[in-house]
Amino acid sequence: MNHKVYHSPFNIAVLAAGLGFFIDAFDLFLFNVYRIPSLKDLGVSGAALTTVGERLLSIQMLGMMVGGILSGVVADKKGRVAVMFGSILLYSIANIVNGFVTDVNTYAVIRFLAGVGLAGELGAGITLVGESMSIKQRGYGTIFVATLGALGAITAGLAGAFLPWRQAFILAGVAGFFLLFIRVKNMESSLFVSVKQKNTSKGSIALLFSNKKRVLKYLACIAMGVPIWYSVGLLITLSPELAALHHISGLNLAVCFILFQCGIATGDLSSGVISQWTKTRKWVIFGFMIFGVLSTGFHFLNLFNGLALTLTSFLMGLGCGYLSVFVTSTSEQFGTNLRVTVTATVTNFMRGAVTILIPFHQWIEHQFNLSLSSGLAITGMLVWTLAIFSVLMLPDTYGKSMDYLEE
Repeated sequence: MNHKVYHSPFNIAVLAAGLGFFIDAFDLFLFNVYRIPSLKDLGVSGAALTTVGERLLSIQMLGMMVGGILSGVVADKKGRVAVMFGSILLYSIANIVNGFVTDVNTYAVIRFLAGVGLAGELGAGITLVGESMSIKQRGYGTIFVATLGALGAITAGLAGAFLPWRQAFILAGVAGFFLLFIRVKNMESSLFVSVKQKNTSKGSIALLFSNKKRVLKYLACIAMGVPIWYSVGLLITLSPELAALHHISGLNLAVCFILFQCGIATGDLSSGVISQWTKTRKWVIFGFMIFGVLSTGFHFLNLFNGLALTLTSFLMGLGCGYLSVFVTSTSEQFGTNLRVTVTATVTNFMRGAVTILIPFHQWIEHQFNLSLSSGLAITGMLVWTLAIFSVLMLPDTYGKSMDYLEE
């Protein structure tokens, strides 16, 4: 089939997806940055800052898991652009409303709705870029998208140092509406348009789970991404509690968060470029994972020795900087009629894994009378082991044509 393709990463599809992921990441991490000040402002104090904060984070991630399923199915049936517009509209409205909440229960509902909206951006955007660009150059397109996302997360950290929490959430919503105005509607990938006209199953969850090999590949893709959210969603987010437990003074959560995201941005650029140069996705992901394991171990070593966590935050982010290659590889693993269903659910289920990791580390700590840091360390060992095993079992997708269907 002949499809219109972009041969340069500087095109409307990359710009639309990149700016969408920038705002997506900015909003997604606002709660991590503003967890303590926002909950204090709503009357939460003491140990409840951790328990209530983890509950709200889990609710937001649950919303993203639900949204991942909905947006993936809609994108494979109706189009990638429709989801990119719909998702940003929902989370923009949710964020503006978030700036006016006065109680924890309302806060929880809004974070759930924002999570549903946030779920569609990355999966649909990465797929649109991959389907719109040439085989040799699409890796560079996804590099820019993922790097802009990391910059959005860094901006969220910077906002934490300068803006009150209510204004920050309102700003995120306004930025979303701004993106709606500058997006161009006629940028749907011609690859999807040609498949849309065919009489074949699209966005089918039943089709996804109808084949054992396909299911195992799908679960492996999710497991590959979980360490990223284990690192930022637990280790970085709970840095104040971990620092207090190990008598580390002067820790600034915003600084740790910004450094972690700077590490991811650096990793996204370098891993993506290395993948293009070496013509492999699989072994680049594997190499960054090994670095991620070592940097996480170094982080815990500093923690248990009562040392500063700033450098280790950056190094952990760098180890998690395989995000751009990971999402590219995921979208390449599956056919056009299931591509966004898979990419959207994988990226959101790996984020949503926090909803399992939180009660899991709490159970370990309670069951074996362990400290918070020990429970998180054991959780990390499991998460990283599954991720490394998963990347080794998956086929390399560099240079793979995206013009095929799942039967």
